[in-house]
Amino acid sequence: MAQISLTFPDGNKRDFPAGTTPGEVASSISTSLGKKAISATVDGKHYDLQWPIDADATIAINTMQDDAAALELIRHDFAHVMARAVQELWPNVKVTIGPVRDQGWFYDFDRAEPFTPEDLGQIEAKMKQIINAREPVKTEVWDRARVRAHYEAAGEPFKVELLDRIPGDEPIRMYWHGPWMDLCRGPHLQSTGQLPADAFKLTTVAGAYWLGDSTRPMLQRIYGVAFKNREDLKAHMTMLEEAAKRDHRKLGREMELFHIQEEAPGMVFWHPNGWQVYRTLEDYMRGKQRKGGYREIRTPQVVDRVLWEKSGHWEAYRENMFIVEVDEEGAKEKRINALKPMNCPCHVQVYNQGLKSYRDLPLRLAEFGSCHRYESSGSMHGLMRVRGFVQDDAHIFCTEDQIEEECASFIALLSEVYRDLGFEKFDIKLSTRPDVRIGTDEQWDKVEGALKGAIEKLGLPYEINEGDGAFYGPKLDFKLTDAIGREWQCGTFQVDPNLPERLDAQFIGEDGAKHRPYMLHRAILGSFERFIGILLENYAGKLPFWLAPRQVVVAAIVSDADDYAREVAAALKAVGVRAETDLRNEKINYKVREHSVGKVPVILAVGMQEVGARTVSVRRLGETRTEAATLDDIVASLSSDAKIPA
Repeated sequence: MAQISLTFPDGNKRDFPAGTTPGEVASSISTSLGKKAISATVDGKHYDLQWPIDADATIAINTMQDDAAALELIRHDFAHVMARAVQELWPNVKVTIGPVRDQGWFYDFDRAEPFTPEDLGQIEAKMKQIINAREPVKTEVWDRARVRAHYEAAGEPFKVELLDRIPGDEPIRMYWHGPWMDLCRGPHLQSTGQLPADAFKLTTVAGAYWLGDSTRPMLQRIYGVAFKNREDLKAHMTMLEEAAKRDHRKLGREMELFHIQEEAPGMVFWHPNGWQVYRTLEDYMRGKQRKGGYREIRTPQVVDRVLWEKSGHWEAYRENMFIVEVDEEGAKEKRINALKPMNCPCHVQVYNQGLKSYRDLPLRLAEFGSCHRYESSGSMHGLMRVRGFVQDDAHIFCTEDQIEEECASFIALLSEVYRDLGFEKFDIKLSTRPDVRIGTDEQWDKVEGALKGAIEKLGLPYEINEGDGAFYGPKLDFKLTDAIGREWQCGTFQVDPNLPERLDAQFIGEDGAKHRPYMLHRAILGSFERFIGILLENYAGKLPFWLAPRQVVVAAIVSDADDYAREVAAALKAVGVRAETDLRNEKINYKVREHSVGKVPVILAVGMQEVGARTVSVRRLGETRTEAATLDDIVASLSSDAKIPA
């Protein structure tokens, strides 16, 4: 019998018969490991314990202590158990797909009647019965004809279509969770009893088009979350409750910031308060970029398709572009333009005006560029996913030798911005060369080394996403962690030699010859709209004083104090504080409650006692006590707080 050699994490090697499964390998090491094993990592790929290994490989056995592997399997198995539960409760329901996602999974079903909250409770109860039965999970590879015959006989058209989408050279694997079977790549756990019955929850039902295509049937998507234990589930549900309180759409209404309506889907109507936040954030970013050596430009909104064809976006991105057709005077056919979905090709046009020398590099061009991208109606979500947005976009044109220094400068700038905006923690992920790419290995070595060198020079930790770079170059992604532990990807830094080549960007080198610059795509906030949504949720609407749209309300306790209230507000406005008065004939407690809902950071109450002493009673958002301050002191203090960070 043919033998294979397996290399373990400690470097030791052992020979096994070809076709040995990871489960058999685990049991050969020790009986206890055989019982604890849930899967394996074979040559870097997640492997089911039942799959045969036919060639020499590296192997590591996973147990429930390996969080990433354990959670992937738990959530994947829950998707199957939920689908089984649904079909046991309603046998006429058709099943489709059920992938793992962050914190859980979803599964799409074809059912005539809508699922109700009561139905979700029934499904959960049935799932617990299945788990408690502790039935085995088995897998087999079938030929295509057998799979097709099975699903056609079962009346499962969606599974037949999925079968046709699997490439011809891939094995067709079937999985049984007890008596219920599904077409699936795997891997899975070895028993339904390995699932934690007290660590899952079905959360919501939503509509979803089959395969995301609006011309295909509308299905019902059930979402669930799952964790390794009850405590983690409880923590997650508490976080969801907190997230609901912080929902930026709810805060947007309470603070009168923005709205979105059907006549302009995915486009934001900014109200005065919201626009104040937007412009303050823009002014802050403009100052930071100016200090960082960026030169601000402005490029057109509507650009002829010719440029998009040259850049490659027309072929790769056409379905996400808004097209504008114009009847040019005297033209035989309409001229086809597009609203720009990104700024990069236009920035190359600015660079290309006039001959550039190596002495002009690096050249940093920044634009608060308004972009439009088509997003499906089902994917849009308040400010977080829109069709019209503005990026804090910039492109750096430089030589290969300048990449590391430019990258380090960018990360330092990004760190300052995130810190000023209240985010102390962010993660960096370096995406390296994919299998299909342009350029030589030597070029990739140098550019990837430049990005690594920049991060390490700043002493920052980072993770590597092997093979996840663009075909033309590596990239860095920056993920923020907000106040309730959620991650948001915002910043990016991408190395691109491809677009300068396509759009004929050049510079004259020290040798007098023409060379191609590298183009570094970079953003810190990403989209202003989305970042404002993140800020609102991070702070639960209680924005830093300098960024708050309404900074101070001076509320008169009695009408005789109205003139003094106006004087206080005027003194604050004179030093740059956004102050307003509330002189309504309402009780002061009513005024305080109302302005607290609107997330006004400071309320200054003035009555006859304050008039006589030329003081104010200070109430800060989120605090129950008040404090007295002289007019001069409060003006000086709030004037300092209102300044945009340098």
